[in-house]
Amino acid sequence: MGLPMAINLNKAGFEVIGYDAFKGVYEKAKAAGITMVETLKEVGEQADEAVISMVRDYDQNVDVIFGENGLTAADPQDKIVICMSTLDPDTMKQLNQKVEEESNLTLIDAGVSGGAIGAEEGTLSIMVSGPEDAVKTADPYFQAVGTNIFYYGPETGNSQIAKLINNMILGINVNAVAEGLKLAEHYNLPQDELLNLLHVSTGDSWVARHWSDVSEWTPETALDILLNDLTAAHKEGIKHNVSLPFTALSTTQLFDAMKVEKR
Repeated sequence: MGLPMAINLNKAGFEVIGYDAFKGVYEKAKAAGITMVETLKEVGEQADEAVISMVRDYDQNVDVIFGENGLTAADPQDKIVICMSTLDPDTMKQLNQKVEEESNLTLIDAGVSGGAIGAEEGTLSIMVSGPEDAVKTADPYFQAVGTNIFYYGPETGNSQIAKLINNMILGINVNAVAEGLKLAEHYNLPQDELLNLLHVSTGDSWVARHWSDVSEWTPETALDILLNDLTAAHKEGIKHNVSLPFTALSTTQLFDAMKVEKR
């Protein structure tokens, strides 16, 4: 998702300095007008105001910020790091604490929803939490890559809770549509006609309207990410004694409902 987001930032008039561990994107990025560099240290040196980190997990974010030739190797002062990774709330807070204690950077937690299509079209939903003044500074960047921006207060990690809730509901809906279609298949109902019914009736949902894409999700791609989010939401419920029975059931039944096997 990082490359199409960088392209949209460039289209919006921002000068983008890019780095990617996968060198295969460099040619395409340069063709789009993005200045590509060989180390994250160079990003830290050349970025005027903010750095967006769009990587998978906590360890990768730590490497981006604190690794050898990472951002802090340039000793950046008073710049904003916008973390757009999906982490659990406690892990995001842990990352924020490390940034506060070991650097002169400010961290913003900015989870996204919309997937690769949303990144390409600039229509991401962005859930933001962090210091209000830093969030206001970063707002033009959010507007360049998304269409719906939501602020959940100054406490880092709130964005991740919001995203978990969204994906928790998504996961429950995936199970519901898949089970409905399973029953329809038993009675030999044409799937397209049943989906057409859902689109104009009370069974409608984002999942029903995008089933042609959702049905192609695999354990190696989106289903695995969704299962991780469902599991994380279930664990948050256990941790805070909040009953989430549909989430728990969806966690165990997701792959079965989608007729795929766990890896």
